[in-house]
Amino acid sequence: MAAAADLEAVAPTGALWGLVHDFVMGQQEGPADQVAADVKSGSYTVLQVVEALGSSLENPEPRTRARGIQLLSQVLLQCHPLLLEKEVVHLILFYENRLKDHHLVIPSVLRGLRALSLCVALPPGLAVSVLKAIFQEVHVQSLPQVDRHTVYSIITNFMQTREEELKGLGADFTFGFIQVMDGEKDPRNLLVAFRIVHDLISRDYNLGPFVEELFEVTSCYFPIDFTPPPNDPYGIQREDLILSLRAVLASTPRFAEFLLPLLIEKVDSEILSAKLDSLQTLNACCTVYGQKELKDFLPSLWVSIRREVFQTASERVEAEGLAALHSLTACLSRSVLRADAEDLLDFFLSNILQDCRHHLCEPDMKLVWPSAKLLQAAAGASARACDHITGNVLPLLLEQFHKHSQSNQRRTILEMILGFLKLQQKWSYEDKGERPLSGFKDQLCSLVFTALTDPNAQLQLVGIRTLTVLGAQPDLLSPGDLELAVGHLYRLSFLEEDSQSCRAAALEASGTLATLYPMAFSSHLVPKLSEELCVGELDLAKGDGPTKCSRHLRCLQALSAVSTHPSIVKETLPLLLQHLCQMNKGNVVAGPSEVIAVCQSLQQVAEKCQLDPESCWYFHQTTIPCLLAMAVQASMPEDRSVMRKVLLEDEVLAAMVSVISTATTHLSPDLAGQSVAHIVPLFLDGNISFLPENSFPCRFQPFQDGSSGQRRLVALLMAFVCSLPRNVEIPQLNQLMQELLGLSCCPGCPFSSTAAAKCFAGLLNKHPAGQQLDEFLQLAVDKVEAGLGSGSYRKQAFTLLLWVTKALVLRYHPLSSCLTDRLMGLLSDPELGPTAADGFSLLMSDCTDVLTRAAHAEVRIMFRQRFFTDNVPALVQGFHAAPRDVKPNYLKGLSHVLNRLPKPVLLPELPTLLSLLLEALSCPDSVVQLSTLSCLQPLLLEAPQVMSLHVDTLVTKFLNLSSSPSMAVRIAALQCMHALTRLPTPVLLPYKPQVIRALAKPLDDKKRLVRKEAVSARGEWFLLGSPGS
Repeated sequence: MAAAADLEAVAPTGALWGLVHDFVMGQQEGPADQVAADVKSGSYTVLQVVEALGSSLENPEPRTRARGIQLLSQVLLQCHPLLLEKEVVHLILFYENRLKDHHLVIPSVLRGLRALSLCVALPPGLAVSVLKAIFQEVHVQSLPQVDRHTVYSIITNFMQTREEELKGLGADFTFGFIQVMDGEKDPRNLLVAFRIVHDLISRDYNLGPFVEELFEVTSCYFPIDFTPPPNDPYGIQREDLILSLRAVLASTPRFAEFLLPLLIEKVDSEILSAKLDSLQTLNACCTVYGQKELKDFLPSLWVSIRREVFQTASERVEAEGLAALHSLTACLSRSVLRADAEDLLDFFLSNILQDCRHHLCEPDMKLVWPSAKLLQAAAGASARACDHITGNVLPLLLEQFHKHSQSNQRRTILEMILGFLKLQQKWSYEDKGERPLSGFKDQLCSLVFTALTDPNAQLQLVGIRTLTVLGAQPDLLSPGDLELAVGHLYRLSFLEEDSQSCRAAALEASGTLATLYPMAFSSHLVPKLSEELCVGELDLAKGDGPTKCSRHLRCLQALSAVSTHPSIVKETLPLLLQHLCQMNKGNVVAGPSEVIAVCQSLQQVAEKCQLDPESCWYFHQTTIPCLLAMAVQASMPEDRSVMRKVLLEDEVLAAMVSVISTATTHLSPDLAGQSVAHIVPLFLDGNISFLPENSFPCRFQPFQDGSSGQRRLVALLMAFVCSLPRNVEIPQLNQLMQELLGLSCCPGCPFSSTAAAKCFAGLLNKHPAGQQLDEFLQLAVDKVEAGLGSGSYRKQAFTLLLWVTKALVLRYHPLSSCLTDRLMGLLSDPELGPTAADGFSLLMSDCTDVLTRAAHAEVRIMFRQRFFTDNVPALVQGFHAAPRDVKPNYLKGLSHVLNRLPKPVLLPELPTLLSLLLEALSCPDSVVQLSTLSCLQPLLLEAPQVMSLHVDTLVTKFLNLSSSPSMAVRIAALQCMHALTRLPTPVLLPYKPQVIRALAKPLDDKKRLVRKEAVSARGEWFLLGSPGS
C-alpha cells in the first residue's frame, strides 16, 4: 500500500518535470499554459513548480535561466490570485535578486514582478521594495518596448493598490519614475507614462524639488508630432497622445512658470498644428491657474493671441485664440483678491481695450471685426468683464453709428453692438440699477428704430435682430418703445417680395417678443391685423388683383407668427376662424389657395400651441368642430355654393388634415378621450350635436350610402383618430374598422378609398397585439384577396394591401412578410405591376399624415434595414426569373428600396447589387431612372473604389441621361457626372475629352437649373488632373 502511494506522488511530479523540460530545453510554448492550468486545478502548487525549475534557475547559461524564469512568470500571471502571503514574500525576494542577473533574464523577471504586483496578498512594504530595486538595477530605456511597458504596468498597479506606501517614499518615487520615463519614444508606452504623471500630480504625490524635471521629461514631447503608420493594429491616434499630454501639462499650477513661456513660443511659431495645440493647452490650463500664475505672462500672452486673431489666415487658429482669451479672462475674473492686492482683470481688460478700441472707429477697415471678436471673447467670460468692456465700447459704437451715414458702415457697427448686447443676456442682475444697459436704453432704442426705417434691407435685418435681443433684456423697453417696435414690425411684415428675408425676420421677431410682451402685441398689433384682414376680405369680395391677395396672405402669416402666447392665441384664433367662416358663407370670393392659406396659418398656430397643454386644448376644442361643421355643410348634396366645391377639393382637405392632425397629437389622453367621444359618433351615427351651426338639410352618413362629398370627409376622420395617443380608447372600434374596410374598396372615388385605407392602417398599427387585432387583419386579408381577384375594385384592394403592409412593416408584425410576398407577386401582374413597384417607395419612405412617430404610430428603429435584409434577395431572384417585359417592375421596386436605405447598410452589399442598379438606368421609366440616380450619387462619393470598376458604364449612361426628356432626370444625371470626379483621377482621365465634349450640349439647355448643373459638372471635369485639383 505504501509503495502504491509513493508511486502516485511521484507520477505527477514526473509529469511536471517533463513539462518544464519541454518548455526550457525543448523551446516549446504550450507546456507553460498546461502547467498554469494544472496549478489552478490544484494538481501542483507554485512551490512544486519552483522545485521542478530548480536546475534551470541555477543553470550557468543565461538563456536557460531566462526560459526557466519565463515559465515561472507565465504561471504566476495566470495563478497570482492563488498565492499565499508567505509565497509572495519569497517570490518577490527571488525576483528582486534576479534583477541583478544577465540582461537576457531581465524581461522574464519583469513579467514575474508584474504578476506579483497584482497579488492581493502582497504584504506591506514590498511594493516600495520592488520599485526601489527596479529604479536601482534596471536601465529601463535600454529595454525593448514591451518590457518598458511592463515596467509602466508594475508602477500603475502599485499606484492603484499601494498608494499610501508609495507616497511614503516621498520625492524619491517621483525621481525614480522620471529616470524610468526619460527618453521614452514609443506612443504605446507614452500613453501609459502620461497617465502615471497625471496621477502623480492629481493624487498629490510628493514632487519635492523635481517639479521642473517632471515638467521637462513630459514637455519635451510638446507639441505632439506623430503620424500613425498605415494599418496600425494598436489604433493609437495623434489626438490620443495630444489629449493625454495636455491633461498632464494642465494638471497643476506648479508647471505654469515653465509651461507658459513654452506655449508663447509655440504660438509664435510658423507651424499651424503647434499654434492650435498651444492655444488649446492654454485654454485647459486656465481652469486650474489663478492670477498668481498668470501675472508675469499676461502681456506676452495677450500680444500672441492678438497677433493670431489679427493676422492669421486660419479660422481654426482664430477660433482657438478667441477661446483662449475667453478662458484667460474667466480665470482672472474668478480669482479671489485680498483687499490690498492688484486687480489684474482691470489691467488686462484695459490692455485689450487700448489695442482694439480705436479699430472700432473704422468700420470699413479689415481689423474692425477681429477687434470686435477679441473684445466680445473677453466680455463673454464674466459679468465683471462684460460690464467693463460694454461700458467702454457701447458709447463709442453709438457715437460711431451716428457719425457714419452709409448703410453698410452702419450695419457693421450695429452688428458689433448686437454682439455685445447678446453677451449681456448671459448675466442676471437682481438690482435694476446695476444693469449696464440701463443708461443706454434710449440711445439704443433710437438707433434700432433708425435702422428699421433705413431703406437698406441688410441694415433692417440687423435692426430686427437687435430689437429682439433688446426686448429680451428685462425692463429695457418702455411702453412707448414697445408701441413703436410693434408698429415697425407690423410695417416690415408687409414688405414686398424682394424683401422676403426682412419680412421673415420681422415675423420671427414678432413671435419672440409676443411671448415676452403679450399685452403690447394684443393692444397694438392684433387690432391692426384684424383691420387688415377685414380690408383683405373686402378686396377678395371685389376680386381685386394679386397684390391685394398677397397682402391678405401676409396678414394671415403675421397672425400665425404672433400667436406664441396663450392670451394672444385667444384673440388670433377666432379671427382666423371667423375669416374662414366668411369664406364659407360666400361673403368673400375665395379659391382653394385662399382657403389653404388660412389652413396653413391655423396649422402654424396649432404647432405653437403644442408647447402649452391649456392652449393646445383651447385650439383643439375651438378649431376642430368649426372645421368639421364647414366640411359637413359643404358635403351636403343640397349645397350648391361655390365654396362647396372648393372645400371638398383634394388640396383643401389635405390642408385641413394637417390642421386636425397637428391639433390632436399633443392632447393628453383624458382630453383626447373627450374629443373622440364626439367625433367618432359623428362619422358613424351622424351625431352632429357638438358642431356649431348644426342645422343641416340632411343627415351626415359618410359610410351609409352617403354622397361622394360626404365620403371624402373620411380624410378628416383619419387625421383625428390616427393622431391620437395609443392609450386612448376609440368607441365603436369594431364598427369603425368594418366601415373603413368597406369604404377602402369602394370604387368611384380614389380619394375616399385611399383615406379609408390609410385610416384603417393607422389604427391597425397602434392596436395592441391580441385576438381583436388578428380578427381585423384577417378581415383585411380576405377583403384584399377578394378585391384582387375581381375586376371592379382591384386598384382599391391593392391600395389597401399597400397601406396595411406598411402599418405592419413599421411594427415588425409577423404577417408583414406574407403581405410583402403578396406585393412582390403583383410585380408580374400586367395591370398592377408598375403600381406595385412604386409601392415599395411608400413602404420605405416616411409619411406625413399617418403612420408617423409624431402621431404616436409604432415605428420600430431600423425597419428599413430589416425590410432590406428580408426582401431584397427575393427581389433580385424575382428579377432574374421574370420575363423580359416584367423585369423593369423589379428594377423599379429594387431602386426604390435601395434609394431610401441608409448608405452604411447599402455599402457592404454594393458589389452584388451594382450591376442591377446600372441595368435600372437603361429602364425607360423616368421614375426608375431618377430613383436610381439618386441612389448612385452618394455612392460615388462614399464608395469610389467599387464604383471605379464600372466607370465606363457609368460615364456612358450618365451622359445619355443628361439629354433625357425629364428635367429632373437631366439634373440628377449631371449631378452624378459631377460626383464621378471624386473617383481616382487615373481611372477618369481617359474619359475626360469625351465628357467635356458631351457636356457642352446641356450648357444650352432651355432650363436654367439644368444649365447650372452642367456648368458645375463640366468645370470639375476641366480641372481633372490639373495641379492642385
